[in-house]
Amino acid sequence: MDTNEGKYDKKTDKGDTSHFQALATALSGTVGTGNIAGVALAVHLGGPAALFWMLMTAFLGMCTKFVEVTLSHKYRDFDEKGMVAGGPMYYMKKRLNINLKNGKQIKTGYWIGGFFAIATILSSFGTGSLPQINSISNAMFATFGIQHMVTGAVLSVLLGLIIIGGIKRIAQVTEKLVPFMAIIYFAGAIAVIFSNYQNIIPSFISIFSDIFSGTAAVGGFLGAGFAFAFNNGVNRGLFSNEAGQGSAPIAHAAAKAHEPVSEGMVAILEPFIDTIIICFLTGMVLLSSGVWNEKLSNQFQQTDIEILAGYYHEQNEENLAALKNHLNNKDKVSLFTGEIQIEEGKILDKISIIHARSLAENIEVRQGGDLFSGKIPVTNGKITDRSGNLTFTGQSLIHSAPLSTAAFSKSILGNSGQYIVAIALLLFAFSTAIAWSYYGDRSVTYLVGAKYIVVYRIIFVLGFFLASFTDTTIIWSLSLITIALMTVPNLIGLLILHKEVKSTIKDYWIDFKKEHPKN
Repeated sequence: MDTNEGKYDKKTDKGDTSHFQALATALSGTVGTGNIAGVALAVHLGGPAALFWMLMTAFLGMCTKFVEVTLSHKYRDFDEKGMVAGGPMYYMKKRLNINLKNGKQIKTGYWIGGFFAIATILSSFGTGSLPQINSISNAMFATFGIQHMVTGAVLSVLLGLIIIGGIKRIAQVTEKLVPFMAIIYFAGAIAVIFSNYQNIIPSFISIFSDIFSGTAAVGGFLGAGFAFAFNNGVNRGLFSNEAGQGSAPIAHAAAKAHEPVSEGMVAILEPFIDTIIICFLTGMVLLSSGVWNEKLSNQFQQTDIEILAGYYHEQNEENLAALKNHLNNKDKVSLFTGEIQIEEGKILDKISIIHARSLAENIEVRQGGDLFSGKIPVTNGKITDRSGNLTFTGQSLIHSAPLSTAAFSKSILGNSGQYIVAIALLLFAFSTAIAWSYYGDRSVTYLVGAKYIVVYRIIFVLGFFLASFTDTTIIWSLSLITIALMTVPNLIGLLILHKEVKSTIKDYWIDFKKEHPKN
């Protein structure tokens, strides 16, 4: 038996990758910016309780991932080049047709599979390519001062060289890249957690103490109710491990395995590694470091600014309750409309500014680098000045990748902790782009055949380069839509075929016991 094969594998098993390579490729697609920025956003919005609900999605995700991978491996095909062509679109094509009483069949499965394949191609850009390189280039510029276009050019060439070799070269890269990037991130996270050892137990308890009541106000965090913590934890968890979306089964379909159930079992490891290990580590880094509820100096994003009519103070219990309800979309407080007067960068009006869901302090307004004096128009709490020259700085909570960066700096690593986040973001996001290029080219194969894959790959790499130095806000919106368009038909298909999965598992164990009787 080959040394790369498992104990129960057979030399005659068909496929393009080993179990581990398929797992590594699928993990490279799921372990990405969501594990760094997504966890930080969930904790920022919902507090420690959101991390609990994120972890709960992983346990449900294990079951979902097992079922979708089992079905996709069972009904995979081989394209005209002899390469595996698999994924939810293939089980949809073969098993979601409508059989009529006269013996005829309506090919509904083919069209549902086509719909899923189109959504996957769009998502390969909206999820796996454009936002990823945009995040990488921003991180490289902020941390090392490398120009966005330079980062884009170098990584685009590297991406092209990898994906042109297809799944076999992709698997060869990911099986080395995934363990390497996981070790780097794990080591950095452990360094932060144990540098703040006195906060380990309190942080761990905080994850479970308020799961049904939400998180109370603490530090600069103004509090979050149960619904807010639950929704953000579940949303970020599903975004991270992609359970039910139908992307990972495309990678697992390529694995050499004679039993689909065995590959489904391998896939169970994905949500466990992605969410229960990596996301949990990120969460503990954020909580133990204390930065999640600490106001830090930063430049405000105008989209995160909300100007309130009147002065609020978080030490006032009535003010605090009103702000918590406002942020949790209950009773809204009055928003400011009019003009705010600024003199030498200081706000003269009796108003309050919320930035990143916290009351901002020590606010300074500049225009083109100089302290600003004048009036700024505001409508319903939002600044309507579109000149783009005004900048607001001050102290407030921060979120997403900057929050993770701040957390990694609160350890024996000091300011060098920011480099771990930047490098991890580079590796995580780049590996995601590699995996999604494969998901997209298998979808192209389903729709128009393998001969058009090269066209897709050229467009994929070109888009990857362009997104390194352009705004991808619209792409993120497209991503959320395409994820939903992939998930809905996949979950419907899994529900329809749940009895078949049950019988497939039963048959697997019967055959397994026959082939491997106990001694």
